[in-house]
Amino acid sequence: MSESNEAVEHGTSRTRGDTHTLHWVLNLQHPVAEVWAAVATPEGLPGWLAAADVLEPRLGGAVTLRWLTVPAQGAPPPGPDPAVAVHSGRVTAWDPDVVAEYSIDLHGRCRFHLEPAGTGRSTLRFTNELVSDDSFRRDCLAGWHHHFEFLVDALGGRPKDWSTWSADRWSELRSQYD
Repeated sequence: MSESNEAVEHGTSRTRGDTHTLHWVLNLQHPVAEVWAAVATPEGLPGWLAAADVLEPRLGGAVTLRWLTVPAQGAPPPGPDPAVAVHSGRVTAWDPDVVAEYSIDLHGRCRFHLEPAGTGRSTLRFTNELVSDDSFRRDCLAGWHHHFEFLVDALGGRPKDWSTWSADRWSELRSQYD
């Protein structure tokens, strides 16, 4: 769980057919520019989410994210299957310091929308629209929640050390989202 005073509230979801829309609102004690650097740059993303092997910051640009929760080669896997750790797609909206959105295989459409919320503060509205079964929906609710805890820590100067990652907190969150 995040070491900061900023708590990550549970996300919500809405389902229509086999399309799930997951949503979070994070009220952050950091300015928009700082949050933007964390959520929309190849330098910031590894501190809380994934390595951006490719991120072309423009509408239609390519994006390839590599989840860092996958163990080093030869280590027993505590979490996701390494075969599903790399996801590629396209940037579907890009407005610097406001909106970064991309659609990637497996995880669908991921949208980060930033708003100033007073001096030195910001609001991050995150939406993930994916087509999946209900079990994967709950996996993603737990996963994004866990990653947002990492984001709060990274913004506080404590980027995630992926060598220490385990599935324990994710499993706890997954149970809560059940």
